[in-house]
Amino acid sequence: MSFPDTLEASHMGHPDFRARGKIFATFPNRDQKAGMIKLTPEQQAVWIKDEPGMFEPVPGGWGRGGATLVKLKTAKTATVRRAMEDAWKNVTAPKKKLR
Repeated sequence: MSFPDTLEASHMGHPDFRARGKIFATFPNRDQKAGMIKLTPEQQAVWIKDEPGMFEPVPGGWGRGGATLVKLKTAKTATVRRAMEDAWKNVTAPKKKLR
């Protein structure tokens, strides 16, 4: 990955991408048809609206929290990269100080 401070590791038997120890994307083994990008619910809504054939929420609570499936058959490299950049920024952005 070309994002700074990003490592490729493995989660439940498939590749994942992490920054600062947090997973922001997973991609499947050869027999699977979708990857996952960890977005905010607001980002997810925009990506699904703009690219409904490429993105959809993960079923259940994870999806309501922003976990987003990337359908690999229809995925466009440049689009997935931009969505992954959003996910990467989500895990690398400085935390706001609590008051």
